[in-house]
Amino acid sequence: MKIIASVQVRMGSSRLPGKVMRSVLSRPLLGYLLDRLRLSKTLDGIVVATSTAVENDVIEEFCRKERVACFRGSETDVLDRTLQSLKSMAATVGVEVFGDGPLIDPEIIDQVVDYYVKNEGYDYVGNDLKTTYPPGMEVEVFSTKALSDSSDRLPRSDPKREHGTLFIRQNPDIYKITNLEAPVRHHRPDLELEVDTSEDFQVIARVIEHFSGRADFALEEIIEFMDSNPEIANINRQEPRRWKQYRD
Repeated sequence: MKIIASVQVRMGSSRLPGKVMRSVLSRPLLGYLLDRLRLSKTLDGIVVATSTAVENDVIEEFCRKERVACFRGSETDVLDRTLQSLKSMAATVGVEVFGDGPLIDPEIIDQVVDYYVKNEGYDYVGNDLKTTYPPGMEVEVFSTKALSDSSDRLPRSDPKREHGTLFIRQNPDIYKITNLEAPVRHHRPDLELEVDTSEDFQVIARVIEHFSGRADFALEEIIEFMDSNPEIANINRQEPRRWKQYRD
C-alpha cells in the first residue's frame, strides 16, 4: 500500500486569482499547506496537481524549490488530473486535499487515513459528506482503483469530472463509502478556514501570523484563537460558499 496526498491547486480562481501563491510572512499559502502535510505520519509522499495552463508555471517552479513532485494535467477535468497525479507516484491510495485549505490539520489527515487502512473494504472515506469540521479541513481518502473506475464510468464531457471524487460520493450503491464526523472539540462548521475570497485570506493570514514560527499548531488551537478573537472570525462568516451545493 502506497499512500500519496494529491494537492489540487491552480492559479485560476473566479473570486481570488492566484490565492495559493499569496504570501503571509514572506511564504505563499501553498508553502504553509506543504509544511502541514509534511507533519502527517501516514503519508508516503505528496504530489501537487495543477494544470498545464501557463499561469501555473509559478506553481511548478515553487514545487521544484520545495522538492515536492508536481503533476500538470487538465485545467477542467479534475478527476483525470487527480488520477494521473496519483499514477505518476505509483499510489494505491489517494489522499485528496485542496489548495484552499492551507491550515489542514495533519492529525485529521492521519485519523481519516487510519480509519481507511484499518477498516478494509472501503472505496472512500471522507470527513465532509456531512459538514461537521470547519470548512478548510476536508480530507478524502480513496483507492486509486475506485477513482479509476469512476473515471471510466463518466463521459469526458460530464461536468462532474470537474469535482474529482463527486461521482464516488454520489453513488454509494456502486462504492462503499463512509463519513467521519468531527469530535465535539472539532465540531465547528461555523468557522470558515478555507481561502476563497479576500476576506478569507485576511482570516487565514491572522491565524498564520498568530502562530508565527510554528507549523504544528492543531485545530483546537485555531478554534481557541478564533473564539478569543471573534472580530477575526466574523470577517468572513457571511461569505456565500459554493461548496455547500455538494455537501449536506
